[in-house]
Amino acid sequence: MPFISGLACRECGRTYPVEPIYACDFCFGPLEVKYDYEAIKKVISRKKIQDGPPTIWRYDDLLPVSRDKAIDIGAGMTPLLKADNLGRELGLRNLWIKNDAVNPTYSFKDRVVSVAATKALEFGFDTLACASTGNLAGAVAAHGAKARMRTLVFIPADLEAGKIVGAAVYGPTVVAVNGNYDDVNRLCSELSDSRHWAFVNINMRPYYSEGSKTLGYEVAEQLGWKAPDHVIVPVASGSLLTKVWKGMHEFAALGLIGEVKTHMHVAQAHGCAPVANAFNSGQTHTKPVMPKTVAKSLAIGNPADGYYAIKILKESNGSAFAVPESEVAEGMRLLAQTEGIFTETAGGVVISTLRHLAREGVIKPDEQVVALVTGNGLKTQEVVTQYARPVHIEPTVESFDKHMDAPRGGLSSPPAGSERLN
Repeated sequence: MPFISGLACRECGRTYPVEPIYACDFCFGPLEVKYDYEAIKKVISRKKIQDGPPTIWRYDDLLPVSRDKAIDIGAGMTPLLKADNLGRELGLRNLWIKNDAVNPTYSFKDRVVSVAATKALEFGFDTLACASTGNLAGAVAAHGAKARMRTLVFIPADLEAGKIVGAAVYGPTVVAVNGNYDDVNRLCSELSDSRHWAFVNINMRPYYSEGSKTLGYEVAEQLGWKAPDHVIVPVASGSLLTKVWKGMHEFAALGLIGEVKTHMHVAQAHGCAPVANAFNSGQTHTKPVMPKTVAKSLAIGNPADGYYAIKILKESNGSAFAVPESEVAEGMRLLAQTEGIFTETAGGVVISTLRHLAREGVIKPDEQVVALVTGNGLKTQEVVTQYARPVHIEPTVESFDKHMDAPRGGLSSPPAGSERLN
């Protein structure tokens, strides 16, 4: 059984039973899962974790539901890759890429949905739903299919085609809403009040968000049981950043790793950067913005965990950067050309932020830095089609030789007027 001691309000501290609720009745603050860490400390160990399955469920002592009946399609234990080529480009000798783009539905959202879907079945729900900027829709659709649940995914109508197809193939009801993500989320919040459905990021949010901790656990385990000096996180709602931070600190409190001295860094796109804007102007709360960005997976103008993300940036002596929209695709291209990893737009935002931090000296050459790549570039191909310029030839050696002296096409050659991102 999970070591849960209940739910607690992150603002006033009031406690609640383990139920599908997400807000405090008294102050409307968000609820968070609380654990019996003394009991966990008696059973957890590095060896027990390493002997567990090669998925997020190796950490189930620290999750709100047991692995025994997990809706598990293989999320987690994704590669942590030493990025020597990209490191040379940026002057960093100890750079790592955590490639969550290789999860079952090609994003980190499989982690959170695996936990939420398992908990939803435990609560007796038969319908799984979500409000999504894209990646979550695919993860909910896939896990809903595995769990044999009725599944509905609500998305902005202008979502990238790859993400719509990537959800629809699993057979959910796809509801395209004429509006941005914040409009979609408001609609789903209203529906959750009147439908007995498990909305993974609304009434199931306290449990769902705990799945993100596993990214922090894995990074620490894969680095040889220690926390890195820096972690760069793409930020939409802000939940991922807060939970990676929480996960590393849980490991430290349980004696699995040493003290966490990690600097956390927020990566957002200029067209939707409420957390970066607030932090860099010295504010403690985000001001809602109207998203207008190519990085649609980060297009949440009113981030639910923005306040908590800012608190962690201050506590960790971190930073936040709003990447110019023109550099999103450049970041995607740079990672592909140096490390052979095709990331979506959110990853382009992360790599461009990494470049900025290296140039500004925020990250020192020998410090250990982990950049989180959370989604696959095949989902957002539209953003980099300008780089795909094949060399067209006749089927003869003469034609081939002639064209080899001409300007090269393909992703390895920037289009006219562009500069390599270094």
